[in-house]
Amino acid sequence: MKTGKLFKILMLASVATLFLAAGLIASTCPDIIPMENAAYDSHKKGIVQFTHGKHYKDHAIACGECHHDAQGKPLADLKEGDAVQGCIECHKIAGEMPREVKQEIKGLSREEKQKKELEYHAEALHMNCRDCHKAYNKEKGFRGKDGAPTSCTACHPK
Repeated sequence: MKTGKLFKILMLASVATLFLAAGLIASTCPDIIPMENAAYDSHKKGIVQFTHGKHYKDHAIACGECHHDAQGKPLADLKEGDAVQGCIECHKIAGEMPREVKQEIKGLSREEKQKKELEYHAEALHMNCRDCHKAYNKEKGFRGKDGAPTSCTACHPK
């Protein structure tokens, strides 16, 4: 084989390897995800720095524990690097539920209240994180600052 032809083959193989490697790197999730969203004009509290890597690597939490379908069922077949919709795609109203809306829904059933709450992006995020953290703490017997955070200031930096 001629040297020029061999050189071209090696160069093409090198470029193909670089593209493949770049694709693999681009398809992995970052270890820390800032929970900020363009749907918000401003944030009243500090931006939560979600430790994605810690949750799924260190704590072995399956993707479907957080990522779910329209009925709230876990997306059990997800794996790292799969494309997922942002929470705001379904929980479309930016922010928390206003007090006046909370007053309006007081007489509704628990299921109806929760359905209304889940329309609000921040409510959905808080329910997902806080409820999981509370269940984890209860299971492990943690109290106070020993377990997973459940207060505003524990997640939202000043």
